[in-house]
Amino acid sequence: MIVDRVSKVYDGRIHALSEVSLHLHPGELVALTGPSGGGKSTLLNLIGALDSPDSGRIVVDGEILRDLDDPARYRRTTVGFVFQLHHLLPDLSAQANIEIPLIAAGVPGGARRQRARELLVEVGLGDRAEHLPGQLSGGERQRVALARALANHPRLLLADEPTGALDSVTGERVLALMTQLRERLGMTMLLVSYDPAVGRLADRIVHMLDGRIEGEGRTNLD
Repeated sequence: MIVDRVSKVYDGRIHALSEVSLHLHPGELVALTGPSGGGKSTLLNLIGALDSPDSGRIVVDGEILRDLDDPARYRRTTVGFVFQLHHLLPDLSAQANIEIPLIAAGVPGGARRQRARELLVEVGLGDRAEHLPGQLSGGERQRVALARALANHPRLLLADEPTGALDSVTGERVLALMTQLRERLGMTMLLVSYDPAVGRLADRIVHMLDGRIEGEGRTNLD
């Protein structure tokens, strides 16, 4: 993945990103850190094709995102999202929540159900398939959200504060699961986080400030 001199301005005056460049190698886990308002979430939104840069280019798997004919297809097939708040639908079971992106991708019902059950086993929740989000702990809900993000076999996982709403022990368990999945599935991961545990697990840490990348290295986030 290549981010090349990307800038984003809102309302003609708020410079969310200024000439940001970043290169992620296949299978790499990169932690993106920095103070609130530094542009981290904006960068994730641009990489996820939820928004478009004003200048510069983003290339994922050889595709220039501004040239995509169908950004929704890109979001379904190439990239997975995990957010601080799980955004599970409260009236649907864990399994049904995981099936949502598979429905959008046109996967038949039987295959959807099988894939959702496999993912629940993968994240250690094979016995929670029929539970509603309100019947799950915070860590379990985030694991369901992670399973949903993996439903369509994404090659790139974007996570925005995935442990921000969890206690430290549960957060470390979720991060450990993410790194295990990364190693097993070979996904590239970009994680926005203030959590020191992310820094200990990441291959590289990139620090953002005021819409720019200020530096990077392998130093822990502590």
